[in-house]
Amino acid sequence: MTQQIAHILVVEDDPNVSDVVRRYLEREGYRVTLAADGLSGLAEYRSGRPDLVVLDLMLPKLPGIEVCRALRIESEVPVIMLTALGDESDRIAGLSVGADDYLSKPFSPRELVLRVAAVLRRAVRTEAAERPGEQLTDGELILDPGSRVATLRGTKLNLTVREFDLLEFLLRHPGQVFSRAELLERVWDWTFGDQSTVTVHVRRLREKIEDAPAQPKRLVTVWGVGYRFEATS
Repeated sequence: MTQQIAHILVVEDDPNVSDVVRRYLEREGYRVTLAADGLSGLAEYRSGRPDLVVLDLMLPKLPGIEVCRALRIESEVPVIMLTALGDESDRIAGLSVGADDYLSKPFSPRELVLRVAAVLRRAVRTEAAERPGEQLTDGELILDPGSRVATLRGTKLNLTVREFDLLEFLLRHPGQVFSRAELLERVWDWTFGDQSTVTVHVRRLREKIEDAPAQPKRLVTVWGVGYRFEATS
């Protein structure tokens, strides 16, 4: 992906929105495929294997939530979800099924382009050239930044781009407390935004790295402040 044009799939049923998004993305050099409903969006993904999916939440034939859930079963492709303005429950639902990022409608096409670029940057495997063979570990939890693979007790963890980034950041700073705002800025590259994004990703990450997610031993809450990664070894 670093040496070739990134391929973006836009699944959006409003032709005006999809056309504007396509033009802005193509202007930045991306290759863009459009789909107008959930079922065709899944079909386009399976045939074209794009590098990133821009996915509307409200879609005919198959809702965006179900499309995202299906994508997460099949792959770790980054997903940016488009949601209705001010509907927090929809945003949280999208993040809960594995979306990496979201934008609320109406949105700025330029902001979407920036979000796409940021997510793709984090999906590119740049660490291998800088620190070949580096591993971050906590007991049987092993993370390889170069290959972007994390394992627990020898089993590969199915992490989204953002979940991997969050786990890597926390493993690099064991024992340090970070507020949700700090994590939003340092992991998501956002200087503003809905901090519930962090909360949802922390919950999803706990479900994957903790034996008892409701009583976490690694990714602990520091009440009134934020979160801390507590090394167990």
